[in-house]
Amino acid sequence: TRAFADVAVGDELTPLAIPLTRTVIVSTAIATRDYQDVHHDPALAVERGSPDIFMNILSTNGFVSRFVTEWAGPGSRLTRLSIRLGAPNYPGDTMSFTGSVEAKDEATKTITVGLVGANSIGDHVTGKVEVVVADVATANDYYPFGMVMPGRKFSAGSKYRYGFNGKENGNEISGDGNSI
Repeated sequence: TRAFADVAVGDELTPLAIPLTRTVIVSTAIATRDYQDVHHDPALAVERGSPDIFMNILSTNGFVSRFVTEWAGPGSRLTRLSIRLGAPNYPGDTMSFTGSVEAKDEATKTITVGLVGANSIGDHVTGKVEVVVADVATANDYYPFGMVMPGRKFSAGSKYRYGFNGKENGNEISGDGNSI
C-alpha cells in the first residue's frame, strides 16, 4: 500500500489500458445486473441508434475504482467517486486511463485524484476520486490453506499485539512465523 507521506500533488498514476472486448462489455453488464439490451444485443443496439453494444456506467465505475486502487494499494479505500461520462465504449477499442494527484488533506489522510479514461472516439469518463490510504502496521502473504509464505512478512517496526481475527500474537508458544 502506498504511504500517504510518499504521495505528492502532481504525482502521476500508473496508466492502465483496458481492452474493450465484446466479452468484457457483456460480462461486466451482467455482473452489475444491467440487462438492458443495448449492452449485450448488437442488433437491438443498432435498432436503437447505436453502432454497436456499449459499456454501462456501473462497469465504468468499477474500472475507475480499479485504476485508483491498483495505484493506491490494497490498504486503500475510496471515499468519494465523482465521474462524468462522454464518448461510449464500443467493442474493439481500448479505454486508457491516466490521472494525477490533485490534492492531499493531512487531517483526513485523503488524496484527491483527477482522472480521464479515453478511447479512440474521445474521453469516455472524466472525474475525481477521493481515496484514503491506510498506514499498514503489518502484513503477511499466505499460501492456499493458510500457511505463511517465507520472507513475505511486512512490519512497520511496531510490536503489533493482535493478528488474524483479533487473535493475540503467540510466537513464544507457536514458534516464529507460526502465529500471526
